[in-house]
Amino acid sequence: MDETSPLVSPLRDSGDFSYCPTEPISPRGSFGSTPGSVVRIPAGSPGRSRERQPLLDRGSSPREPHRNEFPEDPEFREIIRKAERAIEEGIYPERIYQGSSGSYFVKDSQGKIIGVFKPKNEEPYGQLNPKWTKWLQKLCCPCCFGRDCLVLNQGYLSEAGASLVDQKLELNIVPRTKVVYLASETFNYSAIDRVKSRGKRLALEKVPKVGQRFHRIGLPPKVGSFQIFVDGYKDADFWLRKFEAEPLPENTNRQLQLQFERLVVLDYIIRNTGTGNDNWLLKYDCPMDPGNRDTDWVVVKDPIIKLAAIDNGLAFPLKHPDSWRAYPFYWAWLSQAKVPFSQEIRELVLPKLSDPNFIKDLEEDLYELFKKDPGFDRGQFHKQVAVMRGQILNLCQALKDGKTPLQLVQMPPVIVETARAPQRANSVPQPSCFKEGALPLRLMSLVSGVFYSQHEGTFCWTAEGSKGACSDTRRHDPTKSLFHPRQTT
Repeated sequence: MDETSPLVSPLRDSGDFSYCPTEPISPRGSFGSTPGSVVRIPAGSPGRSRERQPLLDRGSSPREPHRNEFPEDPEFREIIRKAERAIEEGIYPERIYQGSSGSYFVKDSQGKIIGVFKPKNEEPYGQLNPKWTKWLQKLCCPCCFGRDCLVLNQGYLSEAGASLVDQKLELNIVPRTKVVYLASETFNYSAIDRVKSRGKRLALEKVPKVGQRFHRIGLPPKVGSFQIFVDGYKDADFWLRKFEAEPLPENTNRQLQLQFERLVVLDYIIRNTGTGNDNWLLKYDCPMDPGNRDTDWVVVKDPIIKLAAIDNGLAFPLKHPDSWRAYPFYWAWLSQAKVPFSQEIRELVLPKLSDPNFIKDLEEDLYELFKKDPGFDRGQFHKQVAVMRGQILNLCQALKDGKTPLQLVQMPPVIVETARAPQRANSVPQPSCFKEGALPLRLMSLVSGVFYSQHEGTFCWTAEGSKGACSDTRRHDPTKSLFHPRQTT
C-alpha cells in the first residue's frame, strides 16, 4: 500500500509498513510451502499477540510514539510541550470568536497565550465548524458554499505550507506554523465522541480491569495547524489609517516598504485568496534611549516596524480564481503597491526563484507536508504546484523588469505544467534554466493563449489575443517562441 493512500491512518508511523518476524515460524523461515495449509501459531509467539491488535491505530496511548515530534526545531517542540502540559493541568485553549473557523488561543501553565491552533475538522467548511454563520450559508446558499479553486478542508496544510515557503525564501514574516495533534475539552467534538469518552472514564473508575484495555481514555486528538503567537501586533488596517494621518519618518517608511514587499512576494507565490488588511499584522515600536532616562530630555531612537503574515489558510489553489469570484489582492490598492520593487527584495528572492534546484526542493518539501492529509490527492497537488510555478514565473519577470506590486497583479495568470514525455528529434531545444525531468513545459493562461519564449538569455511570456494579435506590449522576437501551450512536444 502506498504511504500516501487515504486508507493509511495519519496517526500511524509512516516508517512501519511491514513486519519481519524475529524468529522463523518454520525451519525454512516461512509459513509453509503448501498453499492453503494450516499453520498453528504457538501461544505467546509474536504472531499470536498481533491477532487482537487493530489494523489502524485508534488513538494515542502510552505505547505509541509521540506524534508532536519536531527534531529539526527544538524551540517549537518545547512550545508544544508547554501547551500539552497546560492542557493536562486544566488550562484549556480558548476559542477565538472572530473569523469563520474554529480557532483557539493555546496557553501555557501560567495562562500566557503561546499559539493559535486551528483544527482541520473545524475549518470554515469542516464538519465540526462551531460558527453558525457557515452552517447557515451551507444550508441556505449551497451554490455559493466554498471556494471552487481551493481544496476543501486543507486550510491547516495551507497555513503550514505558507510558513514553509516563508522559511525557504528567508522572508521571516510568517510566525512558525506546523501540523500538530492536540486534544482539549474546549474543542468542538461530536456528541458520540464525548459520550464514548465519558463511558470509558466511567468504566475505568468502576471496573479498572476493563478500563485498562482501552487504548485511549480521553477525547481523540485533533489534527490542525499550530502557529506561534506574536505579541504586540495589531491589525494592519489600524496602523495604516494612523500612518495616513501621521506620516512615518523616512527611515521607518522604508522599513515598512521592505516588509510590505516581502508580504507581496509570499501572497503572490502561494496565491493567497484571503488577503484583507486584517489578515496581516503590524508592530510599531518607538524605543527610548535607556542612557538618557535621568535627563530632562527624552531621546527617542528610530521607530521599528515589523510585519506578521497570518491567516494563510486560503492559499495554494488548484486553479486560478475565475472572474466571478476573483479574490483579488487587497493590498494592491495601498500606496505601497505603487512603488517599484526594491533592490533588496530582488537580491533576496530572485537568485532562489531562478534556481531550478531550489524550486524542486520547495515542491518536494510541500509534497512531504501535503501528503500527511488522509485525503491527499496527487493529481490535485500537481495542479496546486502548477499554479505556484506560474506565479513564480510572473514574479521573476516582474522583478527583472522593475515593476510595481500593482503591475505584478495585473499580469495575466499563468499555469506551468510539466510533461515527462520523451522529446522528438525535431523538438525545440530545452531551456537551460530547467533541468531534466521537468520538460517540456506547457504554459496556459486563463484569458488568452500563452507562448513561452527565450529573449536575451531570460525567460518571458507573451500573451496572445483571441484574433492572434499579441496583446502584450513587451517587445519580443517571434522567431524565438518555443511552443504553444496546448501542444505537446
